[in-house]
Amino acid sequence: MSEWIEIGRIVAPQGLRGELRVYPNSDFPERFLEPGKRWLLQPGQVDPQDIELLGGRYLPGKELYVIQLAGIENREQAEALRNSHLFVQRGDRPQLGEDEFYLPDLIGLTVINQLNGEIIGKVVSMISAGNDLLEVEKISTDTPIISETITQDKPLQESGRSRRKKNQKKPKSSPPQNLLIPFVKEIVPVVNFEKGIIEIIPPLGLIDL
Repeated sequence: MSEWIEIGRIVAPQGLRGELRVYPNSDFPERFLEPGKRWLLQPGQVDPQDIELLGGRYLPGKELYVIQLAGIENREQAEALRNSHLFVQRGDRPQLGEDEFYLPDLIGLTVINQLNGEIIGKVVSMISAGNDLLEVEKISTDTPIISETITQDKPLQESGRSRRKKNQKKPKSSPPQNLLIPFVKEIVPVVNFEKGIIEIIPPLGLIDL
C-alpha cells in the first residue's frame, strides 16, 4: 500500500440513489468534489480497484462529503460499500504552500531537542485538535538509540552487547508514554526530510510530562 494515499472512508449511504457519505482524511476538498479516477478498497480486499468519481458536495456542519461513484446507483449498492476506503496514487499530490507537509512524510521522522541535541523519539501519528499535534513515541532510556498534509500553525548506532550473569533478571521499567507536541512554527521550527529529523524547541515541562 506504499504507493497509495488514503483520502477518506465511506461511512454510510446518502439517500436512495447510490450517493455515499465520506469521512475525509484529506485537507484537499477537490479530492471529493472534482470528477476523476479514484481507487476503492472494500473490506476484505487487498488491493484498491479504480473507480470513477462523478462528483460530490460538502455537508455543512457534518464534516462529511457526499459523493457519487460510477456504477453505484441505488441504496443497496451504496450500503455494500460501507467502511470502504478511498485512495489516490501517491504521485497525485497537489502543490503545497510554505510550511505545509503531507502527514505520511512526517511519520517516522526522528524528533530532536534543538536546545541540547538530544533525541526525543519518533513521529508515529498526527492528532487533529485546535492545532495539529505530533504524536511522538519516546525513546526508552533502557534501549539503544537507533538512527534511522498538514499545515503548520493550523488545522509527518548500534550499541554493543553486554553479558549478563546466568539467572540475572533485567530491571523492570514502565513503557515510555507518547508525547503530544503542537505542530506550530514556534515549537517546531525545523522539518528536514533529507536528514530525516524534526527539531523542536519544547516549552518548559513538555518533555517531562
